[in-house]
Amino acid sequence: MKHHNDVSRRHFLIFTAGAVAAPSLLFGENGVPSLLDHILLGSRDLQQGIDFVEQHTGVRAAFGGVHPGRGTQNALLSLGERRYLEIIAPDPAQPDVKNLLAPELRNLKEPRLVGWAAHPGSLAAFAEKLRHAGITFEGPTPGSRKRPDGRLLQWQTLGLADDASRLLPFFIEWAPDSVHPSADAPIGCSVTRFSAEAPDPAKLATTLKLLNLDLHVGKGEKPRLLTSIVGPKGALELSS
Repeated sequence: MKHHNDVSRRHFLIFTAGAVAAPSLLFGENGVPSLLDHILLGSRDLQQGIDFVEQHTGVRAAFGGVHPGRGTQNALLSLGERRYLEIIAPDPAQPDVKNLLAPELRNLKEPRLVGWAAHPGSLAAFAEKLRHAGITFEGPTPGSRKRPDGRLLQWQTLGLADDASRLLPFFIEWAPDSVHPSADAPIGCSVTRFSAEAPDPAKLATTLKLLNLDLHVGKGEKPRLLTSIVGPKGALELSS
């Protein structure tokens, strides 16, 4: 969002988010995966998360909406064309929702990365490729959220049964008539790095190649995501 809990948290995200070992894998511009859609930054309080990002970057994220029945709400900040940062936090108006992500967010001492999403194109075609590769997944599953202006955002998502402790993303396809959140979220920031660390980078790199993901993976003691977001005030370094 130990393994059983990860599966439940992935289920929530679906409805709401080794370079040396793989020399043939081409990495995206400036070390950012070319299929990156959005980055999820978890916070125990939405305003705290908004303030945290603004203090470091100089750009203030705008309220995006709530996830009914999921216990969370979000704020958004554009990271350039078809990329954005989603600050996600518990929704005080939904304290009794039985969901594993919201309690986890409430226990965060400071904002940190909790996942990411990639856009592979047609999810139906992508799902077929996964079946042929023998990769287990859930979806495509429809989702939607009403924006503060009343407009409805719609999408489909697909989640992997094994997301390698969240190093792997969930996958999203936006409806053709839905405005991508990056198009009208506050601008001024860009993502200059998005990478991962894992105890066995070669193993993860093999999976990344099957998924056609150009995520740079280095060796680390534990699985974690890392990113650098730069704004007019400076750089914000984040990890999971």
